[in-house]
Amino acid sequence: MSIPDAPEATRPGPADDPAASDDGKDGRDGAAKDPKESKETEGSEEREQPQTAWSARRDLIDHSPRTMNVGGRSRFGGGLVGGDQHGVSGGRVTGDVIMGSKTEIHQWSIPGFSAPSTAASASGEVPQTTLDRLAASFVGADETVEALLARLRGDRVLVLSGARFTGRRTAALMLLHRLGAAPVHTLDRDTNPGTLADRFTAAEESAEQPRSHPHGYVLADLVTRRDRPLREHHLLAARDHLAAQDAYLVVTVGHTAVLEDVPVVEWRPPATAGVLAAHLRTRVADEETAAKLLELPDVTEFLSRSHQLREVAAFAQLLGRYAAGEVTEDAVAQFSLISLENQVQEWFEEDETSIHLRDKAFLVSLAAFNDGPYALTAELSDLLYRFLQKTQNPGGVPEVPVFGTHIGKRLQLARAERYEDDEHTEWGPVTQQKARFVDDRASLVLLREVWTGHPSARPALIDWLRRLADDGRPLVRTRAASTVAVLARTDLPSAMALVIEPWATSNRFRHRLVAVNALTLAHLIDTPNVPRILDEWSRGEDRRLRWVAVRAYALIGPERPEQALAALRTAARGLYRDLADPDDFDREMARELGEAVALLLLSEAGDQVLSELRTHLADDRPVHDLTVGGFVSACRHTQDDERYGHPLVLGWYARSATEGSATAHGIPFLWRAALNDPNATRHALDVLREWVLVADRSTTTEWALAHLLPSLVTTPAEYQRLGHLLRTMPGEDGAGPPAVAARLLTTLPIR
Repeated sequence: MSIPDAPEATRPGPADDPAASDDGKDGRDGAAKDPKESKETEGSEEREQPQTAWSARRDLIDHSPRTMNVGGRSRFGGGLVGGDQHGVSGGRVTGDVIMGSKTEIHQWSIPGFSAPSTAASASGEVPQTTLDRLAASFVGADETVEALLARLRGDRVLVLSGARFTGRRTAALMLLHRLGAAPVHTLDRDTNPGTLADRFTAAEESAEQPRSHPHGYVLADLVTRRDRPLREHHLLAARDHLAAQDAYLVVTVGHTAVLEDVPVVEWRPPATAGVLAAHLRTRVADEETAAKLLELPDVTEFLSRSHQLREVAAFAQLLGRYAAGEVTEDAVAQFSLISLENQVQEWFEEDETSIHLRDKAFLVSLAAFNDGPYALTAELSDLLYRFLQKTQNPGGVPEVPVFGTHIGKRLQLARAERYEDDEHTEWGPVTQQKARFVDDRASLVLLREVWTGHPSARPALIDWLRRLADDGRPLVRTRAASTVAVLARTDLPSAMALVIEPWATSNRFRHRLVAVNALTLAHLIDTPNVPRILDEWSRGEDRRLRWVAVRAYALIGPERPEQALAALRTAARGLYRDLADPDDFDREMARELGEAVALLLLSEAGDQVLSELRTHLADDRPVHDLTVGGFVSACRHTQDDERYGHPLVLGWYARSATEGSATAHGIPFLWRAALNDPNATRHALDVLREWVLVADRSTTTEWALAHLLPSLVTTPAEYQRLGHLLRTMPGEDGAGPPAVAARLLTTLPIR
């Protein structure tokens, strides 16, 4: 049966689909909506105009995480004319990053580099052997150390401020060691700043005889609060007592310490390469062995990851064991990932030193929006924080502080950095303040840890993801999809049942589009069985699942073009099967199938797709309509989506003609099929008219079109059709035919 105007699928138009979002604006504006509002709009879905497959693909490429490398970001905005393609493909994420290391995770065991104890540390003497061992591998700029020593000698008290795990405690011990202090005592980190001087009064009274060496004291990670800050007069009082007994004190604090008029010296960690080399020299027999170890590719990779000093010290210990033949090369290669996994597990542990729930929500949000705008990440982390509070305390009212932690402190905790970069928007690039983990693997490891290691957080995470999928911003919806893709790579059955399938069967277009993107990205990061899922859905009875499958085929099809086209042909035939009334023809699905073919044609597999379409054109009417509709749809797209940009298919043809490839014959073949099809002629001529208008502004387009048009004329009817177009077509704003039309008319061979 022939359905009138079936190739209308080549044009985006009003949706007959009951599944559509309610904004009528491509789902591009508006923040996350309240669930009540979403329910109220479900009944008015017929007003939605779904975002086209081409536009949706552009959003997916623009907003997916860099780690997934969708579409090749260095080629963003490229077209077929320049040799770039428009499919969704890219580098794979290493499976070990998402699935986890294959080696048993160990805890840090290097003295001086361990995390603060969960219990309050009592005062005690540091063994001299420990000081000697630390001195053998201590690294610090001579100028910096000398300046700190001079200040400590003069003031008797020094406050070092720095981030956790930057070696600030080791630095404190080494400053005292270089001053010749012996013994060196550690003080309880819970010491009340107001009674600090009393600690040295007791020590002064207990001294029974003169000492040959000054005493040293380290108060590491002093605990302060708003009602118990460290004040300048506390240090002045301690200084007097320290001078009386010839002693020195070094206090270390973090950036969040509460200080009042206290002079602080910022401690900056030394370069990790120098620290690793220094530690290796104490663990291997000779310099030559240490040099060879430092040249290992896995060592170079480790040093490029900005690891903490405690991790560097532990890595040096492992390399020493590797040099002794006690561990394998695989253990060395896995260590960097293992250390990252340790850090992520540490973030989400619940103990006395664990970070606040709001900070944990921020870490999850940063994992989802890594390399995204910081303000957006923080905004949506507070949304997750509310959901987590509901899980933790169902009877309570979620509360979010209006003004919280400073951005610098927040990013330091997350081992992240802030930078400026352009963000793609529908209005063009916009410069934004962005945030990202220093280690680009962190987001993948963190999402896997939260999903599989903390199942109690799943209800809150699922509620959060559903709100993100309902957000009006393409970036937010795309990151919801990419987050679920990582979860699916980790645990496909749960991700499908709890998140993807509810989206795919939603009556809202934007929810189903997030399901499409989630499955596409999951496939790109090597999640198994995604093609099988799509094959099953494309043959099913649920129209919403068929729609998701068609959209996803268009995106993953370039990797398996024959299978994708076969599935699309099957779906097209299904539209005609048992069709008693032409009015019942599903034009919306036909349009989706045509757009899927168009995306495949404009992908890196375009030559193979074109050959397949040409081979199967005459199979039957459904396949003919699918082929012609998809081809004409592809011809509508231009370079950078500009109104007068160079037509992508025309540029593809020009390059193929220059190379003498088969595509130079395949494109004219499909053009003639479209022009000779009564149901498609009008749409095909509309596209040619647009090409002529572009040619009036571009000599490149004019040259390519002048080369193509003669190959479209093989019969008198074809000559008359194209001749009539060029003689009568209106120019811009209703003017007469453009001058280029007359020049192009001369290229047509008379039949």
